[in-house]
Order: sequence, then C-alpha cells, then structure tokens
Amino acid sequence: MDAPISQMVYQSPLVTRNASPEMLAVFSPQRKFSTWRRIWLALAEAQQQLGLPITDEQLAPMRAHLDDIDFEEADRQEQRLRHDVMAHLHTFAKAAPPAKAILHWGATSMDIVDNTDVLLLRDALDIIGRKLAALIDALGRFAAQWKDLPVLSYTHLQPAQPCTLGKRAVLWCYDFVLALAEIELRLQTLMLRGIKGSTGTQASFLELFEGDHEKVRQLEYIVTEKLGFQRVHPVTGQSYSRIVDVQVVVSLAAIGAAAHKMAQDIRLSAAFKELDEPLEEQQVGSSAMAYKRNPVLCERVTGLARWLMGIVQQPLFTAAQQMFERTLDDSSNKRLSIPEAFLCADAILDILIHVANGIVVNHKVSVQRLREELPFLVTENLLMAAVKAGGDRQELHEIIRRHSLAAAQQVKQNGRPNDLMERLKAEPALAAVDVGKILEPRQYVGRSVQQVEEFIDHYVVPIRERYRGRLEHKVALKV
Repeated sequence: MDAPISQMVYQSPLVTRNASPEMLAVFSPQRKFSTWRRIWLALAEAQQQLGLPITDEQLAPMRAHLDDIDFEEADRQEQRLRHDVMAHLHTFAKAAPPAKAILHWGATSMDIVDNTDVLLLRDALDIIGRKLAALIDALGRFAAQWKDLPVLSYTHLQPAQPCTLGKRAVLWCYDFVLALAEIELRLQTLMLRGIKGSTGTQASFLELFEGDHEKVRQLEYIVTEKLGFQRVHPVTGQSYSRIVDVQVVVSLAAIGAAAHKMAQDIRLSAAFKELDEPLEEQQVGSSAMAYKRNPVLCERVTGLARWLMGIVQQPLFTAAQQMFERTLDDSSNKRLSIPEAFLCADAILDILIHVANGIVVNHKVSVQRLREELPFLVTENLLMAAVKAGGDRQELHEIIRRHSLAAAQQVKQNGRPNDLMERLKAEPALAAVDVGKILEPRQYVGRSVQQVEEFIDHYVVPIRERYRGRLEHKVALKV
C-alpha cells in the first residue's frame, strides 16, 4: 500500500505535534491573505472617504470576497509573477473585477505585508498572554496547596537550607509573572507600520492628494482606525523597524528560559521521586523497561525551550542587516523565525499548563529525603543551642565536626543511614540540648509559607482579576 501524500513530505513537528490549532490559525495562509484583503479594502474605503474617485460599486465586491481566496489561482499567479503580493492582488482583482482599477492605489507591498504582520503579532501575543495567565493561575493554586510542605532546598545542586514546595512553585511562577509583564508591554506598545509608501516618505499618497499633507495624514489615521489600532510608527523606511521583532521574540524567549528552569526542576524532582508528571492511563514510559515513568512532558518542554531561546539570534541579525531603507533578506528569514517562535512558545505553555494542573506530589518521599539530610543542615543550630546551655563553643564545634565527617563517611562510603543525630545524642557535652526538637523541619523554612501567601495576594490574584473569564484553558496535547 502506498503511503499517503502527507507522509511523503516533511512537516514541521511544531505543526504536527506541538502547537495549538488557535496559534496555527493565526499564522495560516488563510488568516494572512484574508488580512491582506482587509487592508486593501480599508485603504480603498479611506481613499473614497477623502475624496478620491472610488465608487461603492467597486468596494462592494471587495467586501464580498475577503475570505474566499482561490489559492490555486494565487499559486499560478506567483509562478508567473514571482511576487507574492502581486499574485494575491491579481487573484483578488479576478474575484472583484470592478475594483481592479483602484486596488493597491498608491501603496507599496509593505503597506500591506507589514501591517498584516503587526495584526498577526497582536493576535498571537494575546494568545500567549492568556496562556501565561492560565499557567500562573495553575501554579498559584499548586503553591497554595503545598505552601507548608517542607522540602530539601539546593544551591549548587547540593543540599541547602529547607524551603517549602509551595515556595519553590512560586519561584517558577514569578518567572512567568515577569514574562507576562513583557508580553503585555509588547501588546501595549505595538504599532502599525501605517500607510507610508515605497520608502516610508508617503510620496505616492502626497501625489494622489495633489500635495495635501493633511489628507495624507488623515488617510493613515483612518486606515489605522479601521484596522483596530490607534497608533502607527512615526517614521519607517519601507518596513517598520525590525527592532520590534527583536523585542517580541526576546519576550518569547524569556518564556522559554522560565519554562526550561521549571521543567528541569520537575525532571530532577522526578529523579528524586519527589514529584511526578501527570500520567495517562495507558501511557508507556519505555518500550523495554515497563516500570518506567519518564518525565517526558518536561523533557519535551526543555527541548522546545532550547529551540525557542536559539531563535532570538535571527531577528537580531535581521535588524542589524537592514541596509538604508530596507533589504529583502529579512523576508525569507522572518517567515520562519516569527511564526516558529510563537508556535514554540504556544506549545511550551500548553504542556506546562497541563503539567501544573496535574503534578503528583510524593510528599512522604520529600519528608524522608529532607530528614536524611537535616542532621547536617541543623548542626549550626545545635551548636548555638549547646553554647546557650553553657558549653564551650570551640570544643562543641570540634565535637560536631568530627561526628559529621564520620557520619558522612558512613553514608557515602558504606551506604548506611545518616546516624549523626544518634552520635550527637550520645555526647555528654550535648546532653542539655533537645536534639529531637531541633530536628523539626518547619523550624528551618523561614518565611516560606508567608512568602507564598503574600506572593499569591500581590501578584497572582491581580493577574486572575485582569484575565477574569479567560483563564479556563483545556489543553489537548497531540502526543
């Protein structure tokens, strides 16, 4: 049996395995080219409004054919013309013949393409912002649930003073709060390129309006308003500054960095058997090792995050390479870097929302692992208590040091349990100290519980309010 045609060509895994249908729709040919048509329509309507000879009979068929694009015809035209904008312009003219004479009047390709790109950026950033808010909400709920479970902390990936699982979760969460602030800033400062002509001087439109500068300004404002914006870039060359694309992709890459850190922490916790990812009923962990429960979702996140963080270089190179008013080498690169950055960030957030809503906490393992290390971690507190009870600080330090090294040797070289506390309890010099009380883990988590509560109140709750009605997000992972 012959393989289906779809299996005979390469398809990006971002499309087939990772990104959501809603993000794929934003960067679909249908959305892109129907938006081109809407900009052509907005331009013609504005020109009519300002007195150019454009009739309602020319506008009506344009409005009637905004979405029914003949893609086969567009492909034929592009093969002939080797110019995608002109190909779709001819295709639109065939669908709306009365408008042929006035379509694209005075415009250059980037009046259409760049403004479309900004509209797509706005839609894509909105999706990312909403999903970040959903992830922050999920992590906030997880942190609140486990705010007082003491766990072993790590610095240098070595055991350190304990915190709580909830505190660790708000560390993850805060990274995404910062990332959301960047996405919201990008949305707030996003501007259309505007209607500026071939090199950004608006010369063609000034000629159309016979030197009337005010009408040229009005034309740009009317088109901008019709497209749902209030602001345009004050100056452009043929294209808007590609620093905008840098800012957007850097904001997405920050999500990648935050996601990588969270996913890697969960992977390490799974290795310690403290946490597990959500597991599907029939999910297979290994083709050979039937007992395996691998953290495959978080592994997938770290892999995608590396890709996302790497994309940052591309818009940087593109922005730096723009000679004078514009060079076309940005186009082929931008077709890859902008959509893939969004598809990648979108996939990462969907996976992490799913994980955050279903993390399995093996709290008894966490308690056991903390208790195994706690004797070493509390020796300073033990020393202080013994000195307060009348002991000699230097002599006590030497006793504790000697027993700590011996207990560590038993653990590391002989594989035996940590018996440091038993050794210290037997020391006459420490007889006045209640060692059992000193070993209570909650004494050493500092303000972890209060920090979780304060963080949720001051950061998570306002985001929940800001995105009220938009936090319900059902993730349907493809694989």
